[in-house]
Amino acid sequence: MLTKTLVRRSDMGQMFWYFIGYSFLGFGLEVLFARVTGAEKRDRKCFLLAPLCPVYGVGALAILALPPVIQDHPLLLLVCAGLSATAVEYLFAFFYERVAGVRFWDYRNARFHLHGRVCPAFSLCWGILGVALVRVVQPVLAGLVSAIPDIWLWPAAIALLLDGITTLLLLRRTGTTDSLCWYRRLAHPAAGKG
Repeated sequence: MLTKTLVRRSDMGQMFWYFIGYSFLGFGLEVLFARVTGAEKRDRKCFLLAPLCPVYGVGALAILALPPVIQDHPLLLLVCAGLSATAVEYLFAFFYERVAGVRFWDYRNARFHLHGRVCPAFSLCWGILGVALVRVVQPVLAGLVSAIPDIWLWPAAIALLLDGITTLLLLRRTGTTDSLCWYRRLAHPAAGKG
């Protein structure tokens, strides 16, 4: 069974590094998507400092938590991964809107969207990505994660927690995701003067 080798240990440290890894890969995928589609919003991270999109990290963990009977059958995995990731995406969008007061994405222009938070087209994308995650990415990431020394867990977790709290407070205060793009002022110092 493929799944038993993918998620053999369920310790929190390993899950934390999977979350970080998939959040970073999601950030890269978002930046690539923005460049390819010519999206107006080209900055796609969800933390003040860390280049991470946590919806991808949690979505990946939800997919990895699917039982072996689902993960071992590609079509079933496609459907369940799509549904799992869509549920995570909806919950994150709801959280960002209600708690942080911002929208990181908006599908109101997509057909059959649900409150602008999810839509079938991206659910299909999440399903395809879920199959790739289980079949291709996870075996590689598991090897990389197993090589991370235990001593890095707590410093990384504390740094991420502090970045997350700062990010949430900043988003609530400003009401815009542009507040996370502090690095733009470094590239264009005169733009910050008014």
